Amino acid sequence: MPKVLVAGGGIAGIACACVLQAGGISVRVRDRGRVIGGRMASRWIDGRIVDTGASYFTVTSPQFAEVVADWTTRGVARAWTRRMSVLRGSDQALVVGEPGPMRYTAPGGLRSLVADLASRSGVRVTQAAPIARITPGPCVDGERVDAAVLAMPDPQAARHLDASLTAERAMVVDRPWLPALTLLAGWSHRCWTPLDGAFVHEDDTLTWIADDGRRRGDQAAVLVAHSTAGYAAPRLVEPAAAGPGLLAAVRRLLAVDEAPQWLQVQRWSFARPAQVHDHPFFLSDNAIGLAGDGWGTQSKIENAWLSGTALGHAIIERLS
Repeated sequence: MPKVLVAGGGIAGIACACVLQAGGISVRVRDRGRVIGGRMASRWIDGRIVDTGASYFTVTSPQFAEVVADWTTRGVARAWTRRMSVLRGSDQALVVGEPGPMRYTAPGGLRSLVADLASRSGVRVTQAAPIARITPGPCVDGERVDAAVLAMPDPQAARHLDASLTAERAMVVDRPWLPALTLLAGWSHRCWTPLDGAFVHEDDTLTWIADDGRRRGDQAAVLVAHSTAGYAAPRLVEPAAAGPGLLAAVRRLLAVDEAPQWLQVQRWSFARPAQVHDHPFFLSDNAIGLAGDGWGTQSKIENAWLSGTALGHAIIERLS
């Protein structure tokens, strides 16, 4: 039976592993994190789950729509809102936008959706198990496999590819990703104008604010805000020190007078690609695959799932 190693336990890596598992391939997933999910991250704070990475997802493809329909039927995911607000940093004006695509979230945090995919498919994931090196063969840390997958941001993938893998490295070297800092803050009650989420324009500090209680449906008075790349870049070494500045921006934009009961800051060194790849995935002659939300026209959850799924099918075809 062919043997494949997938490095990366985000939705792209798990989607790829699910396809391989269903196709009769022996597949193992190794993830460097303590929990599954990648940048669809969620954290327990003050007795509840808070989404700290990706904010929501949309659906456009029939294939992903089937997955989401199953999630919503079982209550794993929920429809959130079609209408987002816009905040201008220049004048703090909150404008409710026109209806757009439905945004979906998860009552148990977006990370729970990745865990659901893995558990229902019986995919084996080893946590806190980062890979070191992929060499020709392909070999992962000296172990021969029939195919290897790197489902992670380009700069991270570049670190793991041996210098002799020139075709693979050409796909990921010198492709910058933008950083972000995420502020998580909780109050005893809502002390801001009601909103689901707001894109922030004309502001040096923030790009997005979400009401996490409305997003997840439990109505907790929790806000999650994402910084600009420019604000994050010089503050990645000590992200906690950026908390006061991020909080000040949130309070300024939403006219919040009260201080929060708690706050934390999450660092994302590789939050999103500066430019996505034109193709949904890459599979080299050496049977080394690259996939993720940096592949396939737009950086979003649906494209990450599509990328991993398409790569899984391509590997099955190659190995057969």
